[in-house]
Amino acid sequence: MQNHELGQSKEDYLEAIAVVRQRNGACRLTDVAEYLHFSKPSVSIALRKLEDEGYVRHEEWQVVLTEKGQEIADRTLEKHRFFRALFESIGIPKERANEEACAVEHVISEESFRLMVRHWGDLAKEPARTEAEQSAG
Repeated sequence: MQNHELGQSKEDYLEAIAVVRQRNGACRLTDVAEYLHFSKPSVSIALRKLEDEGYVRHEEWQVVLTEKGQEIADRTLEKHRFFRALFESIGIPKERANEEACAVEHVISEESFRLMVRHWGDLAKEPARTEAEQSAG
C-alpha cells in the first residue's frame, strides 16, 4: 500500500468540496458538513488545518480548493469513479460498490491505479454528477 501524503480523512474532505462545487457551483462549510455527515465544528477544525496546509482557502463565505487541493481531489474522484464503475460492472450492488470504491481509492498506489486503467480502460470517464457521488466518501 502507498503512504498517502494526506490520508483518507483529508482526501475525503477535498473530494467532498470538489463534488459539492460541481453540483452546486459553490461550497460552504455547511455543505461539507452535510455531505460528510459531520458536525460543523468538526468540519471547521478540519478545514482550518487544510487551509494552513495550503489545500483550501476561504473566499468570503465559500470554501475553495487551491491548485494542489484540486489536484488531489481530482485524482481521488477519478479513482472513486473508476472503482465504483468497475465494481458495478462485475455485479456488486450500487451502494456497496460506492462504499468499497471509497475505501480502495485511498490505499491503491498511483502506479497500480494507472496500470488498472490501462488494462480495463478509463471507466472513470462518466458524467460528473452521479447519484452515487452525492454519498461518496
